[in-house]
Amino acid sequence: MITLADFVKQKRNEVNLTQEAFAERAGVALTVIRKIEQGKENLNLERVNQVLKMFGHTLAPVNARELTLSARQSDKINE
Repeated sequence: MITLADFVKQKRNEVNLTQEAFAERAGVALTVIRKIEQGKENLNLERVNQVLKMFGHTLAPVNARELTLSARQSDKINE
């Protein structure tokens, strides 16, 4: 499973943007991008979603139990 930090950094690099340029395009402060890419835990969800929208994604709550069950079912199908 990829982390949020790795996902944002990978996507930003795919579009060949510096952290500064990406922050400007996403409409957030440079510190927001740096905190996300450093894997900081105390992040503003609204700002994170503002960044993720640049790639057509968003963070939302999920039921961890349902996610685990779904992953197990998928593993069984792929066996």
